[in-house]
Amino acid sequence: MGERRQLINLAYRMLGSLTEAEDVVQETYARWYAMSARQREGIESSGGWLTTVASRICLDLLGSARARRERYVGEWVPEPLPERTEWISGRTGAGGADPADRVTLDESINMAFLVVLESMTPAERVAFILHDVFRYSFAEVAEIVGRTPVACRQLASSARRRVRASRAPAAPVARQAGLVKEFKQAWEAKDIEALIGLLDPDVTVTSDSGGLVEAVLRPIVGREQVARYAADLAGRVSDLTFLERTVNGRPGLVAQRDGVVVTVLAIHVEGDRITHIWAVRNPDKLRLWGV
Repeated sequence: MGERRQLINLAYRMLGSLTEAEDVVQETYARWYAMSARQREGIESSGGWLTTVASRICLDLLGSARARRERYVGEWVPEPLPERTEWISGRTGAGGADPADRVTLDESINMAFLVVLESMTPAERVAFILHDVFRYSFAEVAEIVGRTPVACRQLASSARRRVRASRAPAAPVARQAGLVKEFKQAWEAKDIEALIGLLDPDVTVTSDSGGLVEAVLRPIVGREQVARYAADLAGRVSDLTFLERTVNGRPGLVAQRDGVVVTVLAIHVEGDRITHIWAVRNPDKLRLWGV
């Protein structure tokens, strides 16, 4: 059971859903305990066996995820995590990729990174996360996903190109936090000009309600459109309290109504401007934020 936390962190990065990650780990342990004691004793590395099984379950789930997302009402955004669930001690020293190509565990948890992972094929995503994030060698990855080491290297390389194409230099955390605070203050003041000054010209707001609560189903693009929408929302919904919180390892905001979290906003900052806001309103994805 000492592997449980590692497995959940691995599965969350593969699936973008902590709920599904927990289900994967539960199924993995069910398969472990379904074996006889003699069978379990014959396994050289219990951690390796559990990782292999969990990864294969994730690979199967990712294969059906596209169809599920097509039936999803509105935009689908990865499940946001509060600060206390984010950090683990990762595996180090395995694999042979250039350290400059590595992705650190804190990078791999932020919302912008998780959204890029959504654009990958299931095999790319699993190979990339196992190798570049969790430091498994390509020989180990090949054993897990059932492909050759050369094929896994190609999958990870393709995934790495996607990440490079989307990655911009991150602003220092203190600067990110400062911009989030300024955005919160301008939003509460319904100050459209101040909001425009904080937003990138091509800023995008993506809301995820799952069709369970009211939300804009299509992304809002452009700083004037976003600023006016935010100001209008603040005018119409006066009983919200905004709090500065860490969302997936980055400064973000949480909206509460009567002490209950109703929206989590993951905010991406490049340079001195906010470039993307992911507003998660689906109550099924907010269960961790009420405790």
